[in-house]
Amino acid sequence: MSWHDELMLSFDEIRSLPKVLLHDHLDGGLRITTILDLAEQIGWSQRLPTTDVAALQQWFTRGAESKDLLQYLATFEHTLAVMQRESALERVAAEAVADLAADGVRYAELRFAPELHQHEGLAMEAVVEAVQSGFRRGEADAAAVGRRIRVNTIVCAMRTETRSLEVAKLAVTMRDRDPHVVAFDLAGAETGWPPSLHQPALEHVRRNQMHLTIHASEPPDLELITDALALGAERIGHGVRLLADTDSVDFMTGQMRLGRVASAILERQILLELAPTCNVQIGAVPAIGQHPIGPFLRAGFRVNVNTDNRLMSNVSVSSEVHAVAQAFALTRQEVAKIALNGIDGSFGEWSERQSIRAELVAAYT
Repeated sequence: MSWHDELMLSFDEIRSLPKVLLHDHLDGGLRITTILDLAEQIGWSQRLPTTDVAALQQWFTRGAESKDLLQYLATFEHTLAVMQRESALERVAAEAVADLAADGVRYAELRFAPELHQHEGLAMEAVVEAVQSGFRRGEADAAAVGRRIRVNTIVCAMRTETRSLEVAKLAVTMRDRDPHVVAFDLAGAETGWPPSLHQPALEHVRRNQMHLTIHASEPPDLELITDALALGAERIGHGVRLLADTDSVDFMTGQMRLGRVASAILERQILLELAPTCNVQIGAVPAIGQHPIGPFLRAGFRVNVNTDNRLMSNVSVSSEVHAVAQAFALTRQEVAKIALNGIDGSFGEWSERQSIRAELVAAYT
């Protein structure tokens, strides 16, 4: 099949092809069985809404579909509760890598906030080290069964808290020890918590030449996106509200008129880490077919497909790519472009990115 073949890809074909994931939260991707097992070990089981596997998955997904970001974020009480010990963190990290490798992900950047894993006294450095150990174990286990995957780490600070400079310093320190720690992010509730509140942390990251991505997707308008750009964000987490800076959008052809912010993001090729199902579930867009990822892709924006929280949204990278491909009748070439956008906009080591890029081109040609 040639690079320019216009045939749409099936779900099985998408799953078999190498993919790139840039926006996935570790505490939003646990296996249900792991939550139940770890909850039993720490005496948390009675606080779960249910201990039935199927019913618990449904409960998490209902929270994601509530159209209320704060209610969605509240579901993390249970995943975070079971991720307070080094052994649990390592296990969750290793299982995340195994699940992504089985789904055909070749390169991933997973993120987490170390400050959320200190309820039992772990130092933030110990949190990061446990997760890194899990990622390396997961990579080795995947390689043992013939699946190649590289997983790098994005360290998050919670924008509703006051520890962002401390976390930024931690991120730089851990990066200097371990090149697989690649970037810093501001996560959590956004409205009322602009990136500019954390300017000292962001200055520290930039001064130390660490990569920076910032969540910016909530109302009221484009302020969060412009604030993130002004403070040096190289990528935008979600960024679906950028659609408000466009006009006369044709969701199938990608033709549209662009405002100044959208034009700047297009011209600078700033990657938008879009997570279609999550964006629909929280009410940011009404349906996948009305998500900006389709027209943005065809208009030349650097966009890629992400899962955000695989557990809560009950998705995989393959299911997300397939849903977008179906909604916008994407060609094989366009699905390839999503993967290439991901690796081109990733924060991994340069030579490894180029090597993986060559693998992607070969696989999709």
